[in-house]
Amino acid sequence: MASACYHLCMRKFSLPSILTVLAAACVFVACSPKFDWRDYRSADAPYNALFPGKPSTHTRSIDLDGMQVDMTMTAAEVNGNTFAVGSATLPDAAKAPAALLAMKTALINNIGGKATPAVISGNAIEIEASGMQNGKPVLLVGRFLAQDKRIYQVIVLSKEKQVSRENIDMFMGSFKLN
Repeated sequence: MASACYHLCMRKFSLPSILTVLAAACVFVACSPKFDWRDYRSADAPYNALFPGKPSTHTRSIDLDGMQVDMTMTAAEVNGNTFAVGSATLPDAAKAPAALLAMKTALINNIGGKATPAVISGNAIEIEASGMQNGKPVLLVGRFLAQDKRIYQVIVLSKEKQVSRENIDMFMGSFKLN
Protein backbone atom coordinates (compact mmCIF):
# COMPACT_ATOMS: atom_id res chain seq x y z
CA MET A 1 0.00 0.00 0.00
CA ALA A 2 2.77 2.42 0.91
CA SER A 3 4.51 1.47 -2.32
CA ALA A 4 1.41 2.33 -4.38
CA CYS A 5 1.11 5.69 -2.63
CA TYR A 6 4.77 6.45 -3.31
CA HIS A 7 4.41 5.65 -7.02
CA LEU A 8 1.19 7.67 -7.23
CA CYS A 9 2.96 10.70 -5.74
CA MET A 10 5.92 10.29 -8.09
CA ARG A 11 3.58 10.32 -11.09
CA LYS A 12 1.87 13.51 -9.88
CA PHE A 13 5.19 15.27 -9.27
CA SER A 14 7.34 13.96 -12.08
CA LEU A 15 10.48 15.80 -13.08
CA PRO A 16 8.93 17.34 -16.24
CA SER A 17 5.98 18.75 -14.27
CA ILE A 18 8.27 20.13 -11.56
CA LEU A 19 10.42 21.79 -14.23
CA THR A 20 7.31 23.26 -15.84
CA VAL A 21 6.19 24.76 -12.53
CA LEU A 22 9.69 26.14 -11.86
CA ALA A 23 9.91 27.62 -15.36
CA ALA A 24 6.50 29.28 -14.93
CA ALA A 25 7.60 30.68 -11.54
CA CYS A 26 10.80 32.09 -13.09
CA VAL A 27 8.83 33.74 -15.89
CA PHE A 28 6.44 35.25 -13.35
CA VAL A 29 9.30 36.62 -11.22
CA ALA A 30 11.14 37.94 -14.30
CA CYS A 31 8.01 39.76 -15.44
CA SER A 32 7.39 41.45 -12.10
CA PRO A 33 8.72 44.98 -12.51
CA LYS A 34 11.35 46.39 -10.19
CA PHE A 35 10.02 49.82 -11.03
CA ASP A 36 6.36 50.49 -10.25
CA TRP A 37 6.00 53.92 -11.87
CA ARG A 38 3.34 56.12 -10.27
CA ASP A 39 2.34 59.72 -10.71
CA TYR A 40 3.05 61.98 -7.75
CA ARG A 41 1.68 65.50 -7.33
CA SER A 42 3.32 67.51 -4.59
CA ALA A 43 1.06 68.92 -1.91
CA ASP A 44 3.51 71.67 -0.92
CA ALA A 45 5.15 72.72 -4.20
CA PRO A 46 3.74 73.11 -7.72
CA TYR A 47 5.23 70.05 -9.46
CA ASN A 48 4.49 66.50 -10.43
CA ALA A 49 6.75 63.58 -11.33
CA LEU A 50 6.72 59.83 -11.87
CA PHE A 51 8.36 57.87 -9.08
CA PRO A 52 9.43 54.21 -9.46
CA GLY A 53 7.82 53.25 -6.14
CA LYS A 54 5.77 54.80 -3.38
CA PRO A 55 7.59 57.99 -2.36
CA SER A 56 7.95 59.32 1.15
CA THR A 57 8.30 62.97 2.08
CA HIS A 58 10.12 64.80 4.85
CA THR A 59 11.16 68.40 5.50
CA ARG A 60 14.30 69.69 7.20
CA SER A 61 16.24 72.89 7.50
CA ILE A 62 19.36 73.14 5.34
CA ASP A 63 22.09 75.72 4.84
CA LEU A 64 22.78 76.77 1.25
CA ASP A 65 25.96 78.81 1.63
CA GLY A 66 24.52 80.92 4.43
CA MET A 67 20.86 80.80 3.35
CA GLN A 68 18.74 78.82 5.79
CA VAL A 69 15.74 77.22 4.05
CA ASP A 70 13.32 74.42 4.79
CA MET A 71 13.71 71.81 2.06
CA THR A 72 11.03 69.22 1.46
CA MET A 73 12.39 66.01 -0.06
CA THR A 74 10.16 63.45 -1.71
CA ALA A 75 11.97 60.24 -2.59
CA ALA A 76 11.52 56.62 -3.55
CA GLU A 77 14.19 53.95 -3.30
CA VAL A 78 14.20 50.86 -5.51
CA ASN A 79 16.98 48.28 -5.15
CA GLY A 80 19.34 50.82 -3.60
CA ASN A 81 18.62 53.46 -6.26
CA THR A 82 17.23 56.76 -4.97
CA PHE A 83 14.93 58.95 -7.05
CA ALA A 84 14.22 62.27 -5.32
CA VAL A 85 12.80 65.75 -5.75
CA GLY A 86 13.66 68.48 -3.28
CA SER A 87 12.00 71.87 -3.13
CA ALA A 88 12.41 74.98 -1.02
CA THR A 89 11.26 78.57 -0.99
CA LEU A 90 13.87 81.32 -0.81
CA PRO A 91 13.32 84.67 0.88
CA ASP A 92 14.39 86.42 -2.34
CA ALA A 93 14.19 85.17 -5.95
CA ALA A 94 17.47 86.98 -6.73
CA LYS A 95 19.27 84.41 -4.53
CA ALA A 96 18.12 81.46 -6.66
CA PRO A 97 21.27 81.13 -8.84
CA ALA A 98 23.51 80.98 -5.75
CA ALA A 99 21.16 78.49 -4.07
CA LEU A 100 21.18 76.20 -7.12
CA LEU A 101 24.98 76.20 -7.24
CA ALA A 102 25.12 75.48 -3.49
CA MET A 103 22.75 72.49 -3.88
CA LYS A 104 24.75 71.14 -6.82
CA THR A 105 28.07 71.55 -5.03
CA ALA A 106 26.79 69.96 -1.80
CA LEU A 107 25.47 66.88 -3.59
CA ILE A 108 28.68 66.37 -5.56
CA ASN A 109 30.73 66.84 -2.38
CA ASN A 110 28.53 64.31 -0.53
CA ILE A 111 29.79 61.58 -2.86
CA GLY A 112 33.31 63.01 -3.24
CA GLY A 113 32.35 63.23 -6.88
CA LYS A 114 33.71 64.47 -10.12
CA ALA A 115 31.11 65.94 -12.41
CA THR A 116 30.99 66.25 -16.15
CA PRO A 117 30.70 69.89 -17.22
CA ALA A 118 27.31 71.24 -16.17
CA VAL A 119 24.76 71.93 -18.85
CA ILE A 120 22.98 75.22 -18.22
CA SER A 121 19.66 75.68 -19.95
CA GLY A 122 17.62 78.74 -19.04
CA ASN A 123 17.08 78.56 -15.28
CA ALA A 124 18.25 74.93 -14.97
CA ILE A 125 21.61 73.29 -14.32
CA GLU A 126 22.07 69.62 -15.27
CA ILE A 127 24.93 67.42 -14.08
CA GLU A 128 26.23 63.88 -13.96
CA ALA A 129 28.82 62.94 -11.37
CA SER A 130 30.64 59.79 -10.34
CA GLY A 131 31.75 59.30 -6.78
CA MET A 132 31.71 56.98 -3.78
CA GLN A 133 29.11 56.28 -1.13
CA ASN A 134 29.70 53.76 1.66
CA GLY A 135 32.84 52.64 -0.17
CA LYS A 136 30.98 51.80 -3.39
CA PRO A 137 30.99 53.67 -6.71
CA VAL A 138 27.84 55.69 -7.39
CA LEU A 139 26.35 57.78 -10.15
CA LEU A 140 24.54 61.05 -9.47
CA VAL A 141 22.32 62.57 -12.15
CA GLY A 142 20.81 65.91 -11.18
CA ARG A 143 18.80 68.87 -12.39
CA PHE A 144 18.65 72.07 -10.34
CA LEU A 145 16.15 74.74 -11.30
CA ALA A 146 14.37 77.81 -10.03
CA GLN A 147 11.00 79.37 -10.59
CA ASP A 148 10.57 82.73 -8.86
CA LYS A 149 11.42 82.15 -5.16
CA ARG A 150 11.12 78.35 -5.38
CA ILE A 151 14.13 76.11 -6.07
CA TYR A 152 14.14 72.43 -7.01
CA GLN A 153 16.60 69.58 -7.20
CA VAL A 154 15.65 66.48 -9.17
CA ILE A 155 18.16 63.66 -8.65
CA VAL A 156 18.87 60.01 -9.21
CA LEU A 157 21.58 58.49 -7.02
CA SER A 158 22.43 54.91 -7.86
CA LYS A 159 25.11 52.33 -7.47
CA GLU A 160 27.25 52.61 -10.54
CA LYS A 161 25.79 50.71 -13.51
CA GLN A 162 22.82 49.45 -11.46
CA VAL A 163 20.10 51.62 -12.95
CA SER A 164 19.37 51.86 -16.65
CA ARG A 165 19.57 55.08 -18.62
CA GLU A 166 15.94 54.43 -19.56
CA ASN A 167 14.84 54.60 -15.90
CA ILE A 168 16.93 57.70 -15.26
CA ASP A 169 15.44 59.40 -18.31
CA MET A 170 11.91 58.31 -17.33
CA PHE A 171 12.22 59.96 -13.92
CA MET A 172 14.10 63.08 -15.03
CA GLY A 173 11.82 63.62 -18.01
CA SER A 174 8.65 63.19 -15.95
CA PHE A 175 9.36 66.14 -13.65
CA LYS A 176 7.05 69.02 -14.56
CA LEU A 177 6.37 72.34 -12.90
CA ASN A 178 2.66 73.18 -12.62
